Amino acid sequence: MGVTKSDLFTEKQNELAKIAKVFAHPARIAILEYLIQSDTCINGDLVQELGLAQATISQHLRELKETGLIKGSIEGVTVCYCIDPIRWTEVQNLFQELFGGFPKISGCC
Repeated sequence: MGVTKSDLFTEKQNELAKIAKVFAHPARIAILEYLIQSDTCINGDLVQELGLAQATISQHLRELKETGLIKGSIEGVTVCYCIDPIRWTEVQNLFQELFGGFPKISGCC
């Protein structure tokens, strides 16, 4: 979606699209799953766990961090990442609003 066309949509629609784009890559889903299971990690752990190059992992972490889904803290020469629980809940609520808007019983099609 071009920058010039995003103004045709609501802020919430643009935000949902941005978040959906982040969820659209299997490596980022794998990173999120790993962070959820481990509750924290060091970037090097992800390289070993996923088998992707350090640069690739860093790129995916940047995408996740830009949407606020994860946060990181520097500990010496390493960076520890974890799920941001407040943002995670916000994202859950945004998608729940979208999915919850569909009636459970529909005979339209």
